[in-house]
Order: sequence, then structure tokens, then C-alpha cells
Amino acid sequence: MDPTQEIDKKAIDEVTTAFFGIFSNKNGAKPDWNLIAELCITEAIIIKKTHQQQEVYNLESFISPRKKILSDGTLRDFEEKEIEEDTKIIGNIAQRATKYVKEGYLNGEYFKQQGNKFFQYIKTDKGWQINAVVWEDE
Repeated sequence: MDPTQEIDKKAIDEVTTAFFGIFSNKNGAKPDWNLIAELCITEAIIIKKTHQQQEVYNLESFISPRKKILSDGTLRDFEEKEIEEDTKIIGNIAQRATKYVKEGYLNGEYFKQQGNKFFQYIKTDKGWQINAVVWEDE
């Protein structure tokens, strides 16, 4: 990896970690909902894949229900984090395959689950930003 790609990879690592961190309320953490506007382009698309079905979101439709459940007690002590990744950078575009684990208490019941995400990024005048995310829980 050349020095520019190393810098780009580090920036993508930081964006990805910050994205996962937005949704944590573990140990009393307060999600920073405004951060998603810095990490993602305005037109970002987020897709949840479940078998042959999919739910397609824009930033607002994705954040709104998560903001509710992470603040009203429905989802407590929640954390999602990347445990494995493979990042490909070509010029000003990049893609990352991620394995993640998430855990917390949903409606008072503990759960732990893994899944896979694909992130796409573009390098903008603000730096690396997410333009698409698709995920599927295992």
C-alpha cells in the first residue's frame, strides 16, 4: 500500500468506527445524531437485507426510528462494532466488507448478534464519506 493509500485507509477506518459509534448507548453513552451528516453524503442510501426482502432508507428515515429506540429505553446498553474488515481503495472511491457484532438489551432482553455490512465511500472536499451501506444480520 502506498503512503497515500495508507492515509486514505486510516481515514476510512476512522469514518467507519465513528459510524458504528453513533448508535451506541452502552455505559450511558449518548448518540451524536448530528455526526451522521459529517460521515455520510446527503444522498446516502442505507439498506437492510433480510432474506429476499429489503428495507431501503435515506439518512432521515434510517436515523429516526433508531433515535427513538436508543433514547426511550427500548434498546439499552447497545453497542455495535466491527470485528473484521477488508477495504479496497481505488483512487477516490472505496469499498469495505465488514463483519460486525452487536449486543444490548432490546425490550429488557439481552441479545448478541453478528452480521455483515458493505460500505461504499467517496472522497469529497470534506474527506472520505459514506455514500452507501447495506447490511444483513446472520
